[in-house]
Amino acid sequence: MRVSSEQLAAHLTRGLKPLYTVFGDEPLLALEATDRIRAKARADGYVERDILTAESGFKWAQLAMAANAQSLFATLKLLELRIPNGKPGTEGAAAIRAFCDALPADTVTLVYLPEIDWRTQKGAWFEALDSAGVTVEAKAVPRTALPQWLAGRLKAQGQDADSEALAFIADRVEGNLMAAYQEVQKLALLFPAGPLGFEQVREAVLDVARYDVFNLGAAMIDGDAARLARMLDGLRGEGAAPLMALWSLTEEIRAIGKLLDGTAAGRPLNTLWREARVWGTAHQSSLQQNLRRFDRAQVAPALRHAATIDRMVKGVARGDVWDELLQLALRFMRKPPAAARPGQKLPAIAG
Repeated sequence: MRVSSEQLAAHLTRGLKPLYTVFGDEPLLALEATDRIRAKARADGYVERDILTAESGFKWAQLAMAANAQSLFATLKLLELRIPNGKPGTEGAAAIRAFCDALPADTVTLVYLPEIDWRTQKGAWFEALDSAGVTVEAKAVPRTALPQWLAGRLKAQGQDADSEALAFIADRVEGNLMAAYQEVQKLALLFPAGPLGFEQVREAVLDVARYDVFNLGAAMIDGDAARLARMLDGLRGEGAAPLMALWSLTEEIRAIGKLLDGTAAGRPLNTLWREARVWGTAHQSSLQQNLRRFDRAQVAPALRHAATIDRMVKGVARGDVWDELLQLALRFMRKPPAAARPGQKLPAIAG
């Protein structure tokens, strides 16, 4: 059974299950999830706690020993297994599968993992955890969902804000969920329960956004020029490598070109994702919704522009690299007024 980190609180009100696995790429949500499970276990009388950390030199026989150990005081027990690198190895995988086949009585087990890729999730040991208990995935909150996430957090502390105020906060905490959490908590300290005015929010919230070069393509796909400009400016201020930003935008442009070519040839998008190297359902969904905004005639000029920027990065050509990156993205986002003439041969896509 799988639940999201946001669904966990409601799930726990229906009672504890014997096994929980928490994993994901958002540390704040993973921490909150494990804390909720521990708190529920304490409230239900699981006062004894045993912690195993599968680091270098860990003996996996300890897992079976902990499962079979009888408490001197016959108390309920919370057993925590932490796998910091997310890789139990052959011995660990076998031990986890055996453990899941015979979960210990009077014990709630909490397994904590970092972010793990989809291949690891297909492993027999992870599927055993998934089948035997409840799996909680702490996913990063995408920018599009951040205002709703903020609204939920404000509601929990008796406050609310309109869409303009929520968008303002989201712009300033994007990519930094821990900072978002702290800003929401600060609003509870500064203002009473009830509605928050935009001016109150603007004065209180700091600009603590942290941007990721790998999200540049998403902003370009969505046609969000203001966000894209803000991201590039933030990356520049953080000292990010412009070559990585260029790579991120160029890969997205190539992918769009391949998808446009494939669909023009009558091939369904579902068969083109791997060929275009478009991974993840969120990325695929965004491209599927926005692909009609782009035209094949945009692709080759954009790649030539990218090649010019590459020469600037390497010092072969002169120019402001970050300004050119912004111009590249903005020009590609704007569909040309007229498509290529029927039969006109367009340059091939490199890469």
